[in-house]
Amino acid sequence: MILDDLNKIKKLDSGRVADSIKVLADQVRQVLEDSRLIKIPREYSRINQVVINGMGGSNIGGGLIKAVFPDQLKTPISIVPGYGVPESVDKNTLFIISSYSGGTEEPLSVYEKVVKRKAKILGITTKGGGQLEKLMIKNNIPGYIFDCEFNPSGQPRLGLGYSIFGLAVMMAKAGLFKINIKEIEDIIASLEIWDRELRPEISAKNNRAKKIAGLLKNKIPIIVGAEFLQGNLRIFRNQLNETSKNFASYLTLPDANHYALEGLAYPKSNKNNLLFLFLNSDFYHIKNQKRLKITKNAVEKYKIQTVEYKLTGETKFKQAFEMLQIGTWITFYLAMLNEVDPVKIPYVDWFKKELKK
Repeated sequence: MILDDLNKIKKLDSGRVADSIKVLADQVRQVLEDSRLIKIPREYSRINQVVINGMGGSNIGGGLIKAVFPDQLKTPISIVPGYGVPESVDKNTLFIISSYSGGTEEPLSVYEKVVKRKAKILGITTKGGGQLEKLMIKNNIPGYIFDCEFNPSGQPRLGLGYSIFGLAVMMAKAGLFKINIKEIEDIIASLEIWDRELRPEISAKNNRAKKIAGLLKNKIPIIVGAEFLQGNLRIFRNQLNETSKNFASYLTLPDANHYALEGLAYPKSNKNNLLFLFLNSDFYHIKNQKRLKITKNAVEKYKIQTVEYKLTGETKFKQAFEMLQIGTWITFYLAMLNEVDPVKIPYVDWFKKELKK
């Protein structure tokens, strides 16, 4: 079986994607150590909204934080990727420009507009001479410029320990919510323990990520979850597309119950092509736990295959990182089953070249 053939995996994984996944805990630990160096001006706490502009892997960290901490965040968060600036952006707005590479054109294009609106600007990017880093240094923009030593693949979707926790630290220092350091230390320790059971060296017979990847082979995964895992749904969907080169989508409960079930009747090939992966948690509202069970039964009535994965972490934030870790490994193993290089994104690269013509 290819998932237990370490030589074949190493040959396919030219960009060290597995090595990046293995060090998720080290990414978080590095941000925790760097956090004392992140300085946010006191006046940045006097805001009434947060707007984040970043593309792809550079904005999904904001989505996870928004989903996990809605009962703690003191102001609303809007994720607005693209070339526009919402009319509501003004001097009372904390505007975060996020670009892992530092050269993403969409968030960089709005900088002058945001300055004119007198918004309070933060930046988050990698160290290495990117345009955003230069802009932050030249104009004294506060934020986080990090050395991505624990992401050898260089791909933003595999440096989420930096982008998620880096963003969380900046927002916490701006007074939007509080980070429990002991909880973060526990998350780091747990990620290291969990990872030992998910690595390529662990056979498919005993490896949960390999087992789920095997079920997803030749399927269109539909990921279903609720509440605090909504940010994870999007991350998982994105990584299935980019890493596995496998189309996927997601649905959120309870909203999906009001439309999606009727849409499974056609085309008739749904029962052959789709697989519903349900992410369950005891932290869901009791009604959503019931909804998930009934939704799963409804999907099975269409003779569509279902899989349920229940998270076990002791806090919502811990479960979010638990899902981040196993989800990333699943997408890696699905890439192996699809016999594609998980680091390469040929059509994204082609699209960017076409855009510059």
